[in-house]
Amino acid sequence: MNAGILKRLLEEVREGRVGTEEALDRLKTLPFEELEFATVDTHRSLRQGFPEVIFGEGKTVAQIKAIIKSLLKHGENVLVTRADGKKGRELKKAFPRGEYRGAARTFFVKSHEVQKAGRGTVLVICAGTSDVPVAEEAAITAECMGNHVVRLYDVGVAGIHRLLHKKHELMTANVLIAVAGMEGALPSVVAGLVARPVIAVPTSIGYGANLGGVTTLLAMLNSCAAGISVVNIDNGFGAAYVASLINRK
Repeated sequence: MNAGILKRLLEEVREGRVGTEEALDRLKTLPFEELEFATVDTHRSLRQGFPEVIFGEGKTVAQIKAIIKSLLKHGENVLVTRADGKKGRELKKAFPRGEYRGAARTFFVKSHEVQKAGRGTVLVICAGTSDVPVAEEAAITAECMGNHVVRLYDVGVAGIHRLLHKKHELMTANVLIAVAGMEGALPSVVAGLVARPVIAVPTSIGYGANLGGVTTLLAMLNSCAAGISVVNIDNGFGAAYVASLINRK
């Protein structure tokens, strides 16, 4: 139940096209819908502007399908994150109009067109090609939330001229998401160049002393550049959600 659906229902009641009892029936599952294995938050888009997102890891395909059906029934667009290739193929069979993105491991089903909600551009930057899956999760999530997204990939500090060559994109973005593994220096460099919020995403990419992304995370938390916020390791989704809230009209 999103704001648009609720407004239409209230208008139909006011105009006498929907009776009180029918309206009550439609509103019964407004706060949530209880499935055998999940309590689906059907009220979230009304509260927060975007519906509940399904975290695909650890869920069976059958469970994901049931949650998708519940959200679609309530007129929501549905985003699934962390869906591997096998789950993606099964979901595509069940929901042919959905779109699976293998690199990002996302599956998106539209019940209605995505409304543009951003004031400006969300720029997603990643240090290396190995960081692209996390960057793509961020980019696609931001697009699903109604933002204009520009991608700038493989521009890490080992060849910083590649980043500086894209000064226009850096300076004109409203919010920037910087994704990096290894020593995690990219967000510090970016934040030192722009007067906009930078959301840093550490990835688990790196050799042994990277410690699965912990070294990168700590480096980003200890950045001397102002204007940086840091999300958890490999959390492209979380970075995009924060960027969308900042960019919202």
